[in-house]
Amino acid sequence: MRSVDDQLALVTDAVTTPEPVRMSISNALGLMCAEQVQANQPLPGFPQAAIDGYAVRAVDIGGERGLKVRRPKNQDQPAVQGSGEGEEPPAQAEDAAAPAQPEVERSLPVVGEVPAGSKQPLRLQPKQAVRVYTGAPLPTLADAVLPLEWTDRGRKRITAHRTVRSGDFVRRVGDDIQPGDVAVSSGTVFGPAQIGLLAAVGRSKVLVYPRPRVTIVSYGRELVDVDKEPGLGQVFDVNSYSLAAAAEEAGADVARVGIAEGEPRRIREVLKNHIARSEALVITGAVGGAGAEQIREILAELGDIDTSRVAMHPGSVQGFGLVGDERIPTFLLPSNPVSALVIFEIFVRPLIRLALGKRNAHRRVVRARALNHIESRPGRRGFIRARLMRDAETADYLVEGLGGATGAPAHLLAGLSEANAMIQVPEEVTEIRPGDVVDVLFLTQRS
Repeated sequence: MRSVDDQLALVTDAVTTPEPVRMSISNALGLMCAEQVQANQPLPGFPQAAIDGYAVRAVDIGGERGLKVRRPKNQDQPAVQGSGEGEEPPAQAEDAAAPAQPEVERSLPVVGEVPAGSKQPLRLQPKQAVRVYTGAPLPTLADAVLPLEWTDRGRKRITAHRTVRSGDFVRRVGDDIQPGDVAVSSGTVFGPAQIGLLAAVGRSKVLVYPRPRVTIVSYGRELVDVDKEPGLGQVFDVNSYSLAAAAEEAGADVARVGIAEGEPRRIREVLKNHIARSEALVITGAVGGAGAEQIREILAELGDIDTSRVAMHPGSVQGFGLVGDERIPTFLLPSNPVSALVIFEIFVRPLIRLALGKRNAHRRVVRARALNHIESRPGRRGFIRARLMRDAETADYLVEGLGGATGAPAHLLAGLSEANAMIQVPEEVTEIRPGDVVDVLFLTQRS
């Protein structure tokens, strides 16, 4: 019997990454970058206002010399408002080397207005101000933006209550990125920030490793599709739907074939066609019982499949190997829906995540205190479906076993649907008592 770790090592060694393709950045979320993207223009591409206010020459309001300026009586430092920057302008430090100056107010005429997106260039003359909005191009000769809240908000003339220095509240050319800078490195997994950065440097398409293609097949003479009425001895095909959903949730591009039917030659052709278009193949109902012998014989003609038992429960009966000329990783799963989903979670999901370039292919593991008694089989690693909770007072994790708990059947799918975690029980542990601390795999949060 092979250990879980040894089986997982076989699976991860067989990971294949799809060939890179160029696609729209709007479809790249979660995919791994396959090129080094360099900026060919600066970001920002022009000097622009970083906040709503007035474009000025700092020297015209005493900013270059660090003068004190008089504020209206009983007025505290205002917080900056405007276009959502959410920052308060930093207090301007006094220039210790400057000679003492009398307190003054600086008043400047407002000679124009520049909104964001303006294509009309303006030239600022000495001792003038121009009303500007966040993102607006800075008028020529302006070297600072005086925040709106630091003025009397005049329309034709403004009075400054504080100074600014040259460069204050200005986004200068190339402050973010210079031409030739690496915007996104090869191997980076795209998140919203990376996609936004590509848009900012003018890239609409990017070379990525696409989602691995995973084919899901069900096998069994007792199976009927969910849109048919099952006869005596027949059951609905559950696995092709649940496993296709699990593969899609993991990030795969899924092809759900459904039930493989017909003569062996026909089944063989179907499998060959999908092997050529897949990075992984999952066949349920292909292990355990005489009914699975036919599918195993077909797969033996296509590649090497090992059906050694794995020291885990549920799901010890399974198979794995490489088939087809492309040596595609192929999983044989039992017909039991709970066992199939557990095996998928432990072995197939990490393969998909690694093919996507994820640094951590495995679920997050937390330590939690058990709330009920749980039994596990000796010599096998247990994966017990469970409900993970948080203590409202201590914030400690608590976990309630749903399957494997004393008296709880381990094969029922309804219990798995209620679970948001799996308790991982070591091979040498046969029971968990209330209060014991255990390792818990945290599954996708459902709300």
